[in-house]
Amino acid sequence: MSDIHIDDFYRDTARILVALYNQFPRKTTLYVEDIAGPDKPDEFGLHSPRHLACFHTILWLAQTDYVHYESLIRQEAVDQIVLSHKGFLLLTSLTPSFTSAQPVTPLAKQDYVLVNCIRRELKEGTSFSLAELMRQTLLDSRNFGN
Repeated sequence: MSDIHIDDFYRDTARILVALYNQFPRKTTLYVEDIAGPDKPDEFGLHSPRHLACFHTILWLAQTDYVHYESLIRQEAVDQIVLSHKGFLLLTSLTPSFTSAQPVTPLAKQDYVLVNCIRRELKEGTSFSLAELMRQTLLDSRNFGN
């Protein structure tokens, strides 16, 4: 049985990293709703658990040095956010499934760049395959940028 909050974490992590890669090296404002979808705060102005989980995923990525940001816009967005050195190197690395023994053209090699694998999983993969790719990505990233 899969824990849906962990699947959401992996999907949010993938979407956040790809969104920031698409803006790199520019700093940008990242809105939680752009990652997790629309949110309607309750009568007290509190966000849904889904929205908060996505917001805290962004904060976790900053605490673990995948991204840097300058300020928070309440719990709505993160301002002046950009990939860190570690995050950039990770996304531009080749996946472990690539072996240099394979004769591959530079264009075909792009299929093995991690950010392209993540994009493909977001578009065509299952929750399970995306979670496995992101779990392996986070595990393999322990030595990036150190």
